[in-house]
Amino acid sequence: MMRFEDSTYLILLFVIPVLFALRFWMLWLRRKALRRWGGKELTLRQMPDVSRHRPMIKFCLLMGALALMIVMIARPQIGTKVSNEKRNGIEAIICMDISNSMLCEDVQPSRLDKSKMLVENMVEHFVNDKIGLVVFAGDAFTQLPITADYVSAKMFLQSITPSLIEEQGTDIARAIELAQNSFTKQRNIGRAIIVITDGEDHEGRAMEAAKAAKKAGIKVFILGVGSGKGAPIPNGEGGYMIDNSGNVVMTRLNEQMCRDIASAGSGTYIHVDNTNEAQERLNSELAKMQKSEVSSVIYSEYDEQFQVVGLIAILLLVLEVLVFEAKPSYQKAMNLFKKKHLVMVAMLVLVPAASMAQNDRMLIRQGNRQFHSQQYEKAEATFRKAVAVKPNNPEVQYNLGCALMAQQKDSMAIKCFQRAGELQPNKLRRAQAYHNMGVIFQQHKQWSEAIEAYKESLRMNPKDNETRYNLALCMKQKKDNDKNNKNKDKNKDKNKEQNNKDKNKDNRDNKDKSKDKDKNKEKDNQQQTPQDKMSKENAEQLLNAAMQQEQATQQRLKKEQTQPRRSRHQKNW
Repeated sequence: MMRFEDSTYLILLFVIPVLFALRFWMLWLRRKALRRWGGKELTLRQMPDVSRHRPMIKFCLLMGALALMIVMIARPQIGTKVSNEKRNGIEAIICMDISNSMLCEDVQPSRLDKSKMLVENMVEHFVNDKIGLVVFAGDAFTQLPITADYVSAKMFLQSITPSLIEEQGTDIARAIELAQNSFTKQRNIGRAIIVITDGEDHEGRAMEAAKAAKKAGIKVFILGVGSGKGAPIPNGEGGYMIDNSGNVVMTRLNEQMCRDIASAGSGTYIHVDNTNEAQERLNSELAKMQKSEVSSVIYSEYDEQFQVVGLIAILLLVLEVLVFEAKPSYQKAMNLFKKKHLVMVAMLVLVPAASMAQNDRMLIRQGNRQFHSQQYEKAEATFRKAVAVKPNNPEVQYNLGCALMAQQKDSMAIKCFQRAGELQPNKLRRAQAYHNMGVIFQQHKQWSEAIEAYKESLRMNPKDNETRYNLALCMKQKKDNDKNNKNKDKNKDKNKEQNNKDKNKDNRDNKDKSKDKDKNKEKDNQQQTPQDKMSKENAEQLLNAAMQQEQATQQRLKKEQTQPRRSRHQKNW
């Protein structure tokens, strides 16, 4: 089915019948003037080489070319379709430990940062596979549902911190169970759960969860991050985390537990250090797994037809130039309307125009190849050239946004996705543009903007489970963020109120002390020498009382400042 990208230009076609009307009116005036000089037969004898039909043929060719040019700028297109690209691969879900113990720096730069780097390298290694991401501490939740969108996987990595999960600790079993339920229902495909942790399982049950995954045909790989010697956990304030007894917490990699879990899950334990050996071993193990056809939905581009229309318009213009109203002698000999001559003219016109149209399409294809080869800077440059040729093409704007997004040029990427969403008539593609905008906003913790982008995406494509999940996650993160800000403001007001109370109390004490001193002074002035001894004793008593009160106040303030905050959980690492 044919459609037009810019159908508003088609209104210009009404100019064609107006021009035809003007043409016939001018011919009528011309014939009327000729009749004044003589009859029809006399006029033909005086102008034997003038053709009656050639002027009209030339005019029709010109009007046809004009009409085709109007159709060309309206950008005719032939439909769109959704196709499935079959690729051989596996399904892998990465479970990343984000408990506070992962902040330990026995692996540089830290266990958590090393894990992020490891996952990023894994994502780059995957080509035809589907991946998912689960984060866990004392609880677990799905950070990225299983997908073939590797760009989104990298984007989600940037926002992972221990603050994503309030309940601290390490529950490996919960992460394995959640990952097991996150795979697709496709049969006869290799599946792997890759757990990245320091092995401090506070909840137990990890062995049972690994055995259950093994029964379901899923291999469990454990990547142990850290050292067995142990190291303290930074608290972010220049010190180290302490337990309820006031001792500095030392976290150690429990390699034996990691080996046992991997063995129970029919997988392999790999120790992660400051080298790339762990990455190479994991790639080798995953390469041994059974690969099956993995279906990934890809939306094809519109098939542009303006090149063909433009070529026909150019051909009509060339023919209009070659057709003369009066046929000269050399044209009689040449006879351009012979078949072989027409073929030669068509070739001369079509070849250069076809090369120009091909150059335009080559920019888009070249940019796509560069993007899939992860040459994002080159892809950006190529897509910018395509935008210069087709500024209103939503596909080019979307592709440019993806290239910018891969380079973390988020502000420019958002503008491209917004432009693509405005220009794109296809709801599914428009939904994808708003989805990517939501991912960028979510990465920068702009929860309100991310929520609106995801909602707009779901309006276009309500069946997108990934967008629906991201929206729910964003709403939860916004709620938690608002709650934390409210608690901070509440604590700030409470501390301010307490300081005001202490200040008022000290002022009252000083005032009472001043009153007592004034009273004693008046007594000293009224009484004689026998009463001087009593005045000194009163002064000493008042001074001692004030010192004791000041000491009590200082002890109370010191106790409030040094009193440790109670953790919500028994183990906060």
